[in-house]
This record gives sequence, structure tokens and C-alpha cells, in this order.
Amino acid sequence: MGARPRVGGTDAALGYAWLQPDCPPMDLRRIRHFVVLAETLNFRRAAERLHMAQPPLTVSIQKLEAELGTKLFDRGAQGVTLTSTGRTLLVEARKLLFHGTQLGAIARSALEGTSGTVHVGFVGTTTYGMLQKVVPRFRSEYPGVELMLHEATSVTILRQLEDHRLDVGLVRTPLLQTTTAELVPLERDEFIVALPRGHALAGHGPLRLRDLAAESFVMYGAGAAAGLHSAAMLACQSAGFMPRVTQQGVQVQTLLALVESGLGVALVPSVMQRYVSDKIEYRPLLDLPEGAAVGLALAYLPQTESPAAARFRTAAMQACAA
Repeated sequence: MGARPRVGGTDAALGYAWLQPDCPPMDLRRIRHFVVLAETLNFRRAAERLHMAQPPLTVSIQKLEAELGTKLFDRGAQGVTLTSTGRTLLVEARKLLFHGTQLGAIARSALEGTSGTVHVGFVGTTTYGMLQKVVPRFRSEYPGVELMLHEATSVTILRQLEDHRLDVGLVRTPLLQTTTAELVPLERDEFIVALPRGHALAGHGPLRLRDLAAESFVMYGAGAAAGLHSAAMLACQSAGFMPRVTQQGVQVQTLLALVESGLGVALVPSVMQRYVSDKIEYRPLLDLPEGAAVGLALAYLPQTESPAAARFRTAAMQACAA
């Protein structure tokens, strides 16, 4: 390859030395000095607009011209005028200042948690009220933050949170697995029983757990839904029986589908009464033990929580407290 054309006091190569790979990075302050002087064509007025003395402005322009290897201004008895190179570079300099300002604004908004992306994991039961309270509130308060919602089980959400694939998790409690995440309780709930339509107990009022001792149960899996499984089993054992489990599922909605199919009864969080079906009837339970309480919580990692994720956590707490 031949030598690069020399750029001196002429307009060779239109002064684009600042685009060359070996050109030192430009100081945006000097670029601003150049733009203001180009707009005023007067060192005194430019210095006043820049809130600086005139001699440092002169030095700044000289250094910029030296770095670029070309004259930007002609100084004469009639004052200061832009060279043709200066006129060409003025357009690009204004763009540089604009994008520099935008970059600063983006950095500030990210630091303040008003921009960026928050990945939220959620269990299916949050779609029966919680998401409808939290998401609209957050989007109204922080329109510059993009929410990416990912449905999964509580076990998977906690794993992905610890792997930093999620920023926040909305999980079902109790949780039996150990985790480094902090949990913020958002909603307390309790079990009710879901019965197939036409079941012998469906026409009764509130039931006792022991009324279900002879029933076939559809139950949460002990692995992927360990918390709900443990709470439901504890409730039955406290009533003096071990449930006869005929089918298992992971998601609460799956258990309700099995109940609709007539495969048994199920203990489900009371919020699921919002799942309306002409094949299911719900009944409250009178003798639930304290240890069988269920709920929803927000899981997060305090050490790595982003400002935007912290904004989401606060919005979720406020929405659920309202």
C-alpha cells in the first residue's frame, strides 16, 4: 500500500484525519470549542458562550488543528473565517456533539434505572392478578425500560436468576431449595379445594380437609413443584391422612385441567378461583394448618441487582401493597 496522502494547511482529503486509524481520539471539549467558534466567528464571543477565557480557547483550537493536521480557521484583519475544510468538518462535529450528548443521557438513565432491559421470570399463577397489577404500573412509571417476561417454574426461575439469565423472579412459596437470592413476600394465599363439577362434595359449603380423606388427588410433582407439593402434603397429614395420588402435574393450571377431566380433586391457591370453568367448583377449607400457607414472592440478587431491576422490585412491592 502507498503512503497516506499528507494533509497540511490545504484541504487535502477534506481534513478527515480524525477518521484515520492512527489518529488520536478527539477531545469532545475541543470539538465543542470548534463548533462554537465556527458559529460565532469571534474568539471573544465564543469564549463568553463557553464561559472560559479567550487565551485557553485559542490554545484549544490550535491543538485541535495540530491533531487534525489541517487549518480550520483563517485569521485575518477582517476577523475569523472557516476554511473549506472547517466548513466540511463542522457538519460532522455537530453530529459528534449530538451523539456524545445522547450517549451521556443513555448512561445517566441506565444508572438511574429509567432505561435498559429487565428480564423477569414468572410462574403461571401470577397471570391471575399479580402481573396485571405490577406490569402496567411499572410500564407507566418507567416507559424507557423494556420488560422481557419468561414463564417457568419456581425452581427454574431461581436457577436462571443465579445464572444471571434473569434479573427478577416472581415465584411461588414455600420454596424448599437453597438459594442465594433474597425473597420479598408479595402476596399471601391459602389452599382451597378444586372439585370436578357434579362431585358429591361440590354442593356443600366450606369443607374440612378430613372430608377429602377418601378422595383421589391430583398432586404437585415433588421435584419441579417441591414447595407446593410439600405444603399440600403437610395439610393432608395434619388432617390425619396421606392423600391417594393418582396423577401429578407441575403447574397449577395443569392440576386444574386434570380436575376438569374428572381425575381427582386438588388443593390449589385461592387466587385460582379466577380460573372460571363450568367443569370445576371451588370450596374453602376450614382446618388448614399455618405451615401449609402458600404465596407469591419476588426473588432477586442484591449483589448484582441493576438499577432498572431495583425499580421493578419497588414497583412490584408498591403494586401488591395497594
